[in-house]
Amino acid sequence: MINAILEPVLCTDKFLKECDYTNTTLDVAIKSAIDKIDYAIECFGDDMFPDAASRGNVYESIPNEYGWHNGFWTGILWLAYELTGNEKYKNIASGHVETFLARIEKRYNIEHHDMGFLYTPSCVASYKLTGCETAKKTALLAADNLMGRFHENGNFIQAWGDLDSPRDYRLIIDCLLNIPLLYWATEVSGDKRYETVAYKHFRTSVQNVIREDASAFHTFYFDYDTGMPHHGETAQGYSDDSAWARGQSWGIYGSILTYAYKSDADAIEACKKMLNYYLNRLPDDYIPYWDLIFTEGDEPRDSSAAAITVCGILELVKFLPDSDSDKKLYENCAKLIMESLYQNYRTEPIKESNGLLLHAVYNRKSGSGVDECNLWGDYFYMEALVRMKNNKWRLYW
Repeated sequence: MINAILEPVLCTDKFLKECDYTNTTLDVAIKSAIDKIDYAIECFGDDMFPDAASRGNVYESIPNEYGWHNGFWTGILWLAYELTGNEKYKNIASGHVETFLARIEKRYNIEHHDMGFLYTPSCVASYKLTGCETAKKTALLAADNLMGRFHENGNFIQAWGDLDSPRDYRLIIDCLLNIPLLYWATEVSGDKRYETVAYKHFRTSVQNVIREDASAFHTFYFDYDTGMPHHGETAQGYSDDSAWARGQSWGIYGSILTYAYKSDADAIEACKKMLNYYLNRLPDDYIPYWDLIFTEGDEPRDSSAAAITVCGILELVKFLPDSDSDKKLYENCAKLIMESLYQNYRTEPIKESNGLLLHAVYNRKSGSGVDECNLWGDYFYMEALVRMKNNKWRLYW
């Protein structure tokens, strides 16, 4: 059981209002995104990647040797290929696989838990879509690297830092999107160790990061000597007891992804509890502030959290029976969020922008990437478009 309440969704009229996000609107949104991706390809060529966040709504180029986010650009190209059938996206994305292989073999900046963000939308997607054996090999190497960060003493995957440091003995909620790489590794290798570690990490995470009110800590520490739960904090949220919006979104989507693999009732329960908490704290345009402690005012929004949440909702409703009283509300809410992103957050009016979504936040506390495009927001917006176009879309995750 998840020791948190399930808030009823308040103001249901707000989430059941008529939505103008029609198939025609969806097609226009897709064309707008594809046009921007084509422009971005001119900027990055065949072998460079956008930085994590834009500057003045324009991404700078980086090589695939550092950063935790690079897989999202390759994932965007795979999604563009699925939407259009245009081989140019497939060819560029396939070419990226060698850079991901070089990165894992040469160990360029991989001493962290973000193997799923790097290798799932890039190499797992490549293997699923094309059967590329190099992509499969590369993603399995990344899974092995992620396994090396698992602590039996506490049953969790350590996020960052020295594995022998008591100061760094913690997980973060983001890792719920990294562990699907391990579930996939078991599927293709037959080795149950990957799945076992992923599921242990999931159980440890949701039993500790979700508070009684169903808000989530960003990060949670464990006692280095005993492995016992110690305390929760924030790294990027407003405060230790607030709910960082993107972290809540990682929790929503990450939980339902574990349900997709494990059919664990606790996973769907965790998803719904965190989702209802999130929905009850949205402003009128359905796009959250960077921390859910804010529901009005001048604080920055985070469009990336909105895009992640839409993907989580669309995955969740696949598993809900029609008798579930919230299913229709969730489905309509996903459309309302996408309508808001389409109308007010696309980069289309800014000709020079090579991103997809405006008004995202990387790290408000450090002042990094505030009110900019960010790459994961762009990726999950594209994934949401693909999901809405094809409700039988095959998960990269």
